[in-house]
Parts: sequence; C-alpha cells; structure tokens
Amino acid sequence: MFGPRLLSNFYSALEAVMANRLRSLLTALGIIFGVAAVIAMMAIGNGAQQEILEQIKLVGVNNIIIEPVVEQVEEEVQDGPGGGPGAEKNKFSPGLRMLDVEAIQEVIPGIQRISPEVIMDTHIVKSGVRRSAKLVGVTPEYFKVTNFKLREGGMFTENNLLNGDPVCIIGRGVQTKFFSKENAIGKRIKCGNQWMRVIGILEERIVSDKSLAKLGIRDFNMDVYIPMQTMLVRYKNRDMVTSGSLVSGRQGVVIINGEVQQNTSNKQTNYHQIDKLVVQVEESSMLNPTAEVLSRLLERKHYNVIDFEITIPELLLKQQQRTQNIFNIVLGAIAGISLLVGGIGIMNIMLASVMERIKEIGLRLALGAQKTDIVHQFLFEAMMISVTGGIIGVILGIILASLVSQFGDFPTIITIPSILVSFSVAATVGLIFGIAPAKRAASQDPITSLRHE
Repeated sequence: MFGPRLLSNFYSALEAVMANRLRSLLTALGIIFGVAAVIAMMAIGNGAQQEILEQIKLVGVNNIIIEPVVEQVEEEVQDGPGGGPGAEKNKFSPGLRMLDVEAIQEVIPGIQRISPEVIMDTHIVKSGVRRSAKLVGVTPEYFKVTNFKLREGGMFTENNLLNGDPVCIIGRGVQTKFFSKENAIGKRIKCGNQWMRVIGILEERIVSDKSLAKLGIRDFNMDVYIPMQTMLVRYKNRDMVTSGSLVSGRQGVVIINGEVQQNTSNKQTNYHQIDKLVVQVEESSMLNPTAEVLSRLLERKHYNVIDFEITIPELLLKQQQRTQNIFNIVLGAIAGISLLVGGIGIMNIMLASVMERIKEIGLRLALGAQKTDIVHQFLFEAMMISVTGGIIGVILGIILASLVSQFGDFPTIITIPSILVSFSVAATVGLIFGIAPAKRAASQDPITSLRHE
C-alpha cells in the first residue's frame, strides 16, 4: 500500500510533529474541541429524540385525551327586572359519563377506539401486607390504546364486563410486591373493601421520573385494573348522584346520607362519572378536526357547560420534536464551525512552519527529493495533527456526554455513526487545509531556500 518513498515521507512528517509536540497539540485544539462538541451535541440530540419517542409511545399514537374539570364554576346573571345578586344561578351539567362514550361512538366517524377510565385511590391488602395503589376501571380497549401487553394470564371476558365480576389485571409492580414467591394467576387480593381474583399480569413499563412529571402520568406498574362495570357497581358510580345534590353542592351545601349539610370545603364536588376518556382516531391528520367535533358534541350534551378539557399530547410532543430538531441543527452547525476554525488554525500553523523550514525544504530538494515528496510530507503532518486531534476529541466528547447525562439529568445516547462522522470530518479538514501549505512548500526554489537565513 505504501511504497518506500511514501513511508520515508511519512517518517519525516512524524519526526517533525514529534519534534514540536506542544505546538502540534495547540494546533490540534480547534479540532479537539470541534469533534468533542459534535459528539456531545449529537449525543444530547439523540437522547432528546429517544425521550420524545418514548413519551409518544407512553401517551399512545393518534390519541385525544378528554379529562373532566372538577373546579369549573359557571354562573348565569339575569339582567331583567328580577336581576341582581339573588338572580344568579349555576348551570347544571351531568359531567363526563358513559353516555358520552356511546354518543361519541355513534356520532363521530373515524374513531378507531375509545377508552373510558374511572380511577380510585385504594389500598391493596394480602397476607398482612398493605400498600396504597390506584384502582382503575377500564374496558379492554384501554390496553390497546395505551400499548399495554399481557405478560401472563388473559384479558377480561364478555361475562366479566357485563356482570361486573370481581376480577382484575395487575401491574408488574403489584406482582413483585405481593406475589414474589408464587404465581399470581387465580389468586385473590383485597382492593379496598372488595376481594378480586387475579386473571392477568401486565408487562413492566419503565417510565423515567422526568416523563412522569412532564406528561402528568403515574407509575402504571402499581395499578390494578378491573372491568368498568365492576368499578361502577362495586365501588363508585358518581352518575347515581341526583341533580339536586349536585346543585346543592355547588351552592354551599351537600347531601350526605339523605341529610342536607353545610359544605365547609372550598372544593367543588366531583360529579363526573368517568375520570378520563381517551379517543383514538385512525389517522394523525384527523386529530385536530376530531378534537373540534368532540368539543362541540360534549358542550352540547353538557348544556353549554365546558367542564372538560381536551388535549392532543402527540401533537404537542411532535411540536417539541420539531423544536428539538432545529436546536440540534443549530448546535451541529456551531460545532461544525469550530471544526472549520480548527482547520484554518492547522493551515496557518503549517504555513508558518513552511517559512521556518525553508532551509530544510531546499536541502531535501537539492539532495534529490521530488516536489511530490515535499507535498506528501506536509500533508502527512497536517493529517497527523487532525487525526490525533480527532481521537482526543472523540474521547473528550464521550466524557462530556457522560457528564451531561450524569450531572445534568439529561439523557444522552452516543452512537457509532456520530463518532465515525466526527472523526471523518476531522481527517478531511486536515487533508483539505493541509493542501495549501504543502503546495507552497513544494513550490520553493532549492537554491533560494538554501540561502535563506
């Protein structure tokens, strides 16, 4: 691959670089920091990209989330002859309920799945061990919408759903806590004041603390899932509350066990039958139009009371992804500029080196060296400086990415392509910016060079 002449030129370049180690290192600083910046920035960008993809997977694809607004208070003031402070009256809304689910399925086209949820704080008890958990009433569609998969056991049957049977599917955390030494399938566990038979176990879902806080979700591994009918029949069904008690609750009194009592709490009574409704559409392009239709339908069914909130998490995350991509491009461009500056630094130092070594160049030419030998020697020197700087930069970049991940609480992912690209660019920069000094060295006149002092 390398002939004797080329090897001789390589060794000459190596001797020149080693004779001026400090200057060579200072020359390579631009390349070192440029490569380190590129690797660190790409690692941060890849980490952010992966985090966003994981968050999209958590919230589900093409999902619209409808949540009740419990604190909402709307008043209507009559401006007629009987108007005044005593003429104010609260509007009534039945809240989010299963009838809304049926209406959405019947009226709005393009709905792929719809998943209502009723969430209840409870305690799980088994063999003397007690732990707080979330009891969630769902339909089988919930597990498809949220991308949950069964690890063991089976799904709710039609009879379970219709009859409200005392069966449950538990998260991986519940299994680890209460059934670490036995098979949970078929065993009974007490949730609140009811005993449930375990028929399935979900696969573990690992969620970072950052995602939990950012998306407003919970640790699903400690949830217990029961059929919706089981929740409504055996635990709570807010739709059974009369409209009179709802209005009374809003006016400062509540009805408890048939008796009217003063409502000393500043909080409004939660009158919504369901706590969350996830609507999955067939195409991403239908997310915004479907959300608008949903808003109008629910507003009409709730008698013009907007006691619900509609969000499209996927669109918010995709917007964040686009912003992150622009941010990555800008950072990559800045890191690329630092590589360019490093290449210019190499060229300047090499040009200065040509002037310092004119006598050496003249002597080599006088002893029979060809101009291509001089070109090769100076190109080898530039390449050695840039390649060495690239290697040091790669190591520094990996260290920087690790420090950012460890102390900055920010995920970073270092990939082989990012290292190869950075290293290749560094070597190319050395080659390109070494051409001008090499040509200048080779163009020197031997006699003039030997006379140079």
